[in-house]
Amino acid sequence: MEAEAAMAPAAATGAVRVEKVRGRSAVTRCFAKYPLKLIAPSKAGRASSGAAWLYAITYGGGIVSGDIISCTVAVGDGCAAAMTTQASTKVYKAVDSKCSEQVLEARVGEDALFALIPDPVTCFSMARYHQKQVFHVFPNSNLVVVDWFTSGRYESGEKWNFSFYKSINHILLEDQPLFIDSVLLEQSSNFSIADRMQEYNVVAMVILLGPKLKHIQDQMQDEVKKMMSVQLRPPTSAGGRYSTRSQPLHPQRPPIIASCSPFGRMGTGMVARITAVSTESVYSFLRHHLAALEPFLGACPYPAS
Repeated sequence: MEAEAAMAPAAATGAVRVEKVRGRSAVTRCFAKYPLKLIAPSKAGRASSGAAWLYAITYGGGIVSGDIISCTVAVGDGCAAAMTTQASTKVYKAVDSKCSEQVLEARVGEDALFALIPDPVTCFSMARYHQKQVFHVFPNSNLVVVDWFTSGRYESGEKWNFSFYKSINHILLEDQPLFIDSVLLEQSSNFSIADRMQEYNVVAMVILLGPKLKHIQDQMQDEVKKMMSVQLRPPTSAGGRYSTRSQPLHPQRPPIIASCSPFGRMGTGMVARITAVSTESVYSFLRHHLAALEPFLGACPYPAS
């Protein structure tokens, strides 16, 4: 569909501004209208962090066919802000092939930190969903983006039954492209999404950018490399007492697969890509690897329930 190939600009349904007020990051503007609702709690995390928190929710607990949500976020110089959700973003069945859309445009000031750390998107059977996120940054801006989705209500047997999913992420460094990524899943007459995804139910991407996050990047890359070297190590077939053991013709795939790649000048950014059998395993991955954000945000992302 044309609308899915190039999303038309939509009237803003939300706008947020974070600025320094008496030495702390504070939400100085918070506007939202149906179907979006924004909550800016006065107390979230440790007060000493000075970070502002925002919760984006939708009326009715999900995005209805044809809904268009467009939100802008401005994080001022030296500020810290986190934007999250209270539960997974549910996308309901498309009616008359109408696509549900979300657009986010964020500007992150100098020496500022913006963490976009939502729960996953869960598309129901026959849903059509398209999102685009654009981030404008400076050389010393700091950005965390978690973008992830599930196969649907897979615990109830609904796996990869949605019709269309597309997610686009752009990072612009002083208006020049720094990172461009697009994920597209669409049902095909030859191979369904379920055929291609096999037993995996979750796909996630984590972006870390900026000088304040370099130690988190380095630690994640090192731990992911170690984890995957163990999980993907081929079984031994020669030597000693193991030489007579028969190996399986089809070795079991690991329950979680991850990779990390640097991007940008001098590797200032890093992107991690994850696919997993279960949502909880990705929550655990995020909880562990993003725990070091607590000093900046005043709380750990994705705390255990």
